[in-house]
Amino acid sequence: MANVVLFHSAYGLRPAVLEAAERLRAAGHDVLAPDLYDGRTTESVEDGLAVKEEIGRDELLKRAVTATASRSPQGLVYAGFSLGGSIAQNLALADEHARGLLLLHGTSDIHEAVSVDELPVQLHVADPDPFEPHDWLNAWYLRMRRAGAEVEVHRYAGAGHLYTDSSLPDWDAEAAEATWRTAEAFLAELG
Repeated sequence: MANVVLFHSAYGLRPAVLEAAERLRAAGHDVLAPDLYDGRTTESVEDGLAVKEEIGRDELLKRAVTATASRSPQGLVYAGFSLGGSIAQNLALADEHARGLLLLHGTSDIHEAVSVDELPVQLHVADPDPFEPHDWLNAWYLRMRRAGAEVEVHRYAGAGHLYTDSSLPDWDAEAAEATWRTAEAFLAELG
């Protein structure tokens, strides 16, 4: 069993995130899905990014740290969707107790001074993805490896950016199911 924290996308804590948390719980994992938007959800990525800007990146990171602080010493697997993946990555790379990092649809910059000891990382991303272009992902991969992470990248041709959310136009049932099967195997190894 892995101890997982699952961060939502810019859309907020929508049903798809809660369903993903339940799926992982059913597989035997302890899952926390914090609401970084204080109950707000949006129907478009533009509205979600506006909420993100209104709250501010520093405040979102502070809320994420506050939500995970008591669980960190137990060894968390940080996970997240798009914006939530970015937040998860930042926390995992700064947490000496992190057991793993599961990124769905999103990554973040990596500070040059970051160093991790073979942190297992799995990224699932659409191919192509307008928010995660090939050049960016190639550079991200090399920086993560240089930092010491053990990185797997899974690309899904033709899927939309948030293809695991069945309520969005990006939904791709086949890619979503392949993602969850692979992610569940990854978490089982970490648990």
